[in-house]
Amino acid sequence: MMYEKLKKCLASVTEKIDFQPEVALILGSGLGDYADGIEIAGTIAYTDIEGFPVSTVTGHKGRFVFGYVEKTPVVIMQGRVHYYEGYPMSDVVLPTRLMGMLGAKKLLLTNAAGGINDTFQPGDFMMITDHITTAVPSPLIGPNIDALGTRFPDMSEVYSLRLQEVIRTCAKQCGIDLKDGVYVQFTGPSYETPAEVRLAKIWGGDAVGMSTACEAMAARHMGMEVCGISCITNLAAGLSSQKLDHKEVQETADRVAKSFKQLVTQIVTNM
Repeated sequence: MMYEKLKKCLASVTEKIDFQPEVALILGSGLGDYADGIEIAGTIAYTDIEGFPVSTVTGHKGRFVFGYVEKTPVVIMQGRVHYYEGYPMSDVVLPTRLMGMLGAKKLLLTNAAGGINDTFQPGDFMMITDHITTAVPSPLIGPNIDALGTRFPDMSEVYSLRLQEVIRTCAKQCGIDLKDGVYVQFTGPSYETPAEVRLAKIWGGDAVGMSTACEAMAARHMGMEVCGISCITNLAAGLSSQKLDHKEVQETADRVAKSFKQLVTQIVTNM
């Protein structure tokens, strides 16, 4: 059933554009403007793809952008779909799978996240070295899609060690003090409670958010090489006296947008 839906979405996209990407990018909250600055070959709104889940979050444009970062052909999700929007997890990862089916072999995930690690400050970039998805259902629950991957996929290296080295090198070239750590995905849409943040810290988490890890899992299931960067937009609940709101997330993301764009371009062209 899900595979049939995927094939319908694939047919809907390929009849609108003839383009084979090498790299897929998913742009998180406040980071969507990156897609506007590339050499664009075409765009497709999510609403124009039959059966496709539509992003409802303010600030998420809700479209695929096809084009080139330098000479690298890319497909970019300008606005992702979140589990908290009410979609089943299989729909949340449908766009990721679709980009893989379009030909993308590598996936760069980005997000806005709350920092748990005591050494992090708003505006830092954290390379994701691993993730914890205990708080959300796996996107692989249900009948396995054998055409995409095995029933019991290995997750010992979700975030490619090769790409982690690429990201470290690119960050140095950009003069960015790159952090690294473990990303913990919760369901949202409420921000985590101080107790949940303490729990995530006990688990070994360095940042928390409401996306990304499920997409990484679906991508690894189908053999894509994955890497990820969190923009630490705020300190997680209980770590500062400030109340959490989406405006703060947007403001921090806007502040570091120039550095982020520079870093992403370097990474994509060196993947």
